[in-house]
Amino acid sequence: MKKTRTKAIVYLGLLIALHIILSRFVSINAWNIKIGFAFVATFIGAYLYGPVGGMIVGGLGDFLGAILFPIGPYFPGFTLNCALTGLVFGLLLYKTQTKIRIGIAVAIDQLIIALWITSYWISFLYGSPYWPVVASRIVQVVIMIIVQYVSIYGIIKIMDRIKAKSVAK
Repeated sequence: MKKTRTKAIVYLGLLIALHIILSRFVSINAWNIKIGFAFVATFIGAYLYGPVGGMIVGGLGDFLGAILFPIGPYFPGFTLNCALTGLVFGLLLYKTQTKIRIGIAVAIDQLIIALWITSYWISFLYGSPYWPVVASRIVQVVIMIIVQYVSIYGIIKIMDRIKAKSVAK
């Protein structure tokens, strides 16, 4: 039991580090648009450890990334969004992964969290009108829906092969 817990802590720590790297160094950032791959680490945390694992990777990854490598002022709303993404991925994709469940998870993440909630935080933080912020983020959301769906589907296929090989041994 203790060995399993230690292993989970180590894996979650590595995924948090991966989240920071993908978010801060492998993403395209503009004022209110971000095309990035930090969701990969959050998804893997949710895939392996459920909603709590996804929330830990997403939330701590964003918080530590913002503290260690700030892009702008720290704002807890964005950290909440990252944790919510981990929760959504964990609730929908922890035990059962189908194309429909992937689509629903990505849709909730991008259409609700990224488009509506993140736009609200940007509007609140910078004092910009809400609807123009939403309109300016639609292209990003459409791109990220495709990127997330394809990436998550591919990662699931890879993880399934890894599981199959480890069971066969």
